[in-house]
Amino acid sequence: MKDNSSSLKKCEISLINIKKTYVMGEVQVPVLHGINLEIFKGEITVILGASGSGKTTLMNIIGGIEHPTEGEIWFEKKNLTKLNDKKLTLYRRNNIGFIFQFYNLIPTLTSKENVEVSTQISSNPMDPIEALKLVDMADRINHFPSQMSGGQQQRVSIARALAKNPTFLLCDEPTGALDFKTGQLVIETLVNLNKKLGTTIVIITHCIPLADLAHRVVHLGSGVIKDTVRNETQRPVKEIVW
Repeated sequence: MKDNSSSLKKCEISLINIKKTYVMGEVQVPVLHGINLEIFKGEITVILGASGSGKTTLMNIIGGIEHPTEGEIWFEKKNLTKLNDKKLTLYRRNNIGFIFQFYNLIPTLTSKENVEVSTQISSNPMDPIEALKLVDMADRINHFPSQMSGGQQQRVSIARALAKNPTFLLCDEPTGALDFKTGQLVIETLVNLNKKLGTTIVIITHCIPLADLAHRVVHLGSGVIKDTVRNETQRPVKEIVW
C-alpha cells in the first residue's frame, strides 16, 4: 500500500531535498540525490536498500554524524543543517541511541558498566539495570562481553543506547553479524521496546523480510527513494524468515 496518508502522528525528523557528494581530490562522488523523507514519532521505519544504495550515508546524516552537501534536516523545529559541530554533538548525545552491526562493547567492562558509560553523557538517563531488564538481560548484569553470545552482546548494546533515554533509536544493520535465530531475538527486542515504550526506531538494512515488521518502509536505491510504503499491520517477528 502506498503511503499517501496524512498521518496524525508527529513528524519527528524531516529531510528536505538532501544531497550528498563526496570529494576525493579532483573526483566528485555523488551518493544521495535529493532525499525527501519524514520519520514519525512512535513508529518503526525500515530503510531498505542494497549495498551501495546510500543507506549508511543517509544514516550518518540523520544521526548528525555527517553534513549534507545540499538540503535541510529538521528535528523538532530545529534546522540541523544550521548547527555547528558542538551543537550537533549535543543533538546526538541527547536525542539518538545508536545501535550498530558490531556491538562495540568495552571488553573490560561488565554489561552494567557498559550501559553506565552512555548514562554518563545523558542529561536524563535511565537506570542501567532497568535498561538491561527491558532487553531481558537482567541475569547478565555482571557478565563481561567475552562471557556472552553475539545476540546477548547486541541486546546489551541496545540497553546502552536505550539508557540515554533518547528520542529515537537509529539501528544500522542490527542483525548483520548474527545468525537467524539470534537476529530474530534482537529484532523482537526492538519491536517490544517500540510497543512498550513507544520508542521511535529507524532500522537501516538490506534484509528485505524486516520490512514486514515496520510501520513504514522506505526503499532506497542508487541514492534516491524509489518508494515509500505504509504497512497497516505488522507481522509478528516469529513469522519472519530471512
